Amino acid sequence: MKITDVKIFVVNPTAAEKFDGIGHLYRSGGVNYVVVKVLTDEGVYGVGEGTLYASELAVVSVLKNFRELLIGKDPNDIEDTWHFLHRSTYWRGGPIFKTAIAAIDIALWDIKGKLANMPVYQLLGGSCRKGVLVYRHADGRDLKEVTDNIRKWLEQGYKVIRAQMGGYGGSGNLKFEPAQREGLPDITYFEPSRYLIEVPKLFEHLRNELGMEVDLLHDVHEQLSPIEAAQLAKRLEPYRLFFLEDPVSPEQKDVLAFIRSQTTTPIAIGEIFCDREQILPLFVNRLIDYIRIAPLHVGGITEARKIMAIAEPFGVKSAFHGAADLGPISQAAAVHLQMSIHNFGVQEWTDFRSIQVFCDLFPTPCEVSGGYAYPNEKPGLGIDFNEELAERFPYSPVYMPQIRRIDGTVHGY
Repeated sequence: MKITDVKIFVVNPTAAEKFDGIGHLYRSGGVNYVVVKVLTDEGVYGVGEGTLYASELAVVSVLKNFRELLIGKDPNDIEDTWHFLHRSTYWRGGPIFKTAIAAIDIALWDIKGKLANMPVYQLLGGSCRKGVLVYRHADGRDLKEVTDNIRKWLEQGYKVIRAQMGGYGGSGNLKFEPAQREGLPDITYFEPSRYLIEVPKLFEHLRNELGMEVDLLHDVHEQLSPIEAAQLAKRLEPYRLFFLEDPVSPEQKDVLAFIRSQTTTPIAIGEIFCDREQILPLFVNRLIDYIRIAPLHVGGITEARKIMAIAEPFGVKSAFHGAADLGPISQAAAVHLQMSIHNFGVQEWTDFRSIQVFCDLFPTPCEVSGGYAYPNEKPGLGIDFNEELAERFPYSPVYMPQIRRIDGTVHGY
């Protein structure tokens, strides 16, 4: 059996329309999803995903190079192919190469499952659970709106909710400036003082309204300095967070030891990690409780499975990134993997299945019921890609949000 072609697509079904309930990333330009189809000489094909928000065309360029290297190779040799692609460039690693490798890796696992006539999670050792616990996002302009939005998710059966007020940075977002020209993002100016005061008040209100048993979490989104993050985590202790996400940027991961010494609030980090070398010290030194990687951005199912095996003896659980800047194929891959690992925690969730255009483009996204996601039981990943329909949703340029401090200094999103 040989690979005969790797077809690459970039589709943007969200450029012209905003959909409720699938994340705040649907600003001007929408989201471009990078999809691959790995074809074989026996007619079996696999679908994979290489989406990297605002860097899609860079991943596509790598995939075009990979295509030439892959034609003629046996799709069954997943482990060998992973290392072959990883070492196909002298400058290894990084998010662009790892995402491109993941696109191929996910497609090869899809092929493997189809050949075995089994869903992918069965090939990974079978099921460790009946379903994958997921969490949804609840934002709002004020305390009441956040509370009402949490209640809406609870009424639908969700058991874990992320609570934000006013988006990332909350009331710390002091002013906005329009973009320099059409198509570019507006500029947000952020200062942390109001945000640091606001967040503990938010969770005090939520606990008074909802009680202590509801599982709530919060995403700092790397907006704070180490001392500010430690202050916030300590102030949030009485409100029993499921976890506090990204209290500092990954570049400052060494200061997590200091934050850890100041608080018992659980810590989650890692959605923009792409290499195991970045992650290993966090496990060995027991600096985090949940790892937020996405299989899509660390090299696919093959590499994410190894990372989670390393995490297990250190008591670190998965909390895979799953916002709307990742598509339904990578979501399916994450669900299959988390069905099969023992140290699962929770999965961030985007309900693609509730939106018809995604069901048409990607028949069929994973199902959610009662706050749990379930893999499609068809052979492989159980999801497909409609390349004929894709022509209706061409690439549209997108850019990351621009954040600055009030004095004009560039600040991280």
